[in-house]
Amino acid sequence: MDIAYHGKNYFGWQRQPNEISVQEVLEDALSKLLNAKIAVVGAGRTDTGVHARQLMVHFDFEEIPDQEHLRYRLNSFLPKDIAIKEIFKVKEDAHARFDAVAREYEYRISLNKDPFLEGLAYHTHLVPDLDKMNQAAKILFEYIDFQCFSRSKTDVKTYHCTIKKAHWERRDDVLIFTISADRFLRNMVRAIVGTLLEIGYGKLDVSDFHGVLKSKDRSQAGASAPAHGLYLTKVIYPPSIKL
Repeated sequence: MDIAYHGKNYFGWQRQPNEISVQEVLEDALSKLLNAKIAVVGAGRTDTGVHARQLMVHFDFEEIPDQEHLRYRLNSFLPKDIAIKEIFKVKEDAHARFDAVAREYEYRISLNKDPFLEGLAYHTHLVPDLDKMNQAAKILFEYIDFQCFSRSKTDVKTYHCTIKKAHWERRDDVLIFTISADRFLRNMVRAIVGTLLEIGYGKLDVSDFHGVLKSKDRSQAGASAPAHGLYLTKVIYPPSIKL
């Protein structure tokens, strides 16, 4: 399934005790409509307050004759801040997380107070130097170890990621940072954005970015940018995954 959601009302994607998550709401809706205990697996985890324009998930079920009808029923049943965009069959051994070859995020910063972007972009009246931030973003391609941008208490086996795209652009009064990689660490994108903003505001030099990356120390990087400006926008798979 290809799903989208507004993350404001959820404690992230992943089901957790005593807190509401997107996964829990989706699993409960599917289980009721299909009259079976359904577990869904997502392509990744988004943190509390983070949005998704596209998150791919998979679940196992014997047969769904009319996928479009199920999509319609699910969208009618789910809250307004979660949408099912498509349901389709994949190979029996397909996996939403492990088969993904790339993921793409956007971070949005509003330079003017805009009621239509409330909760959907990080608002700041200070205009950072976009050229310097793009110079620093290019440095990301020179590294594969991003431990300095990872949460300190995490159970990952490796901090290695291959970044395929990283750049800033301005559209009217909104700054947009787009970043794509084969995988991301928890909190990685928000930590990168926060550090690049320090460069954009002149608190760090572009050349200092090398030292941050080499340090492998989260305390050397900038503070994480707020969650509500972050969107998971794309998850890419090999074409062979579909039936």
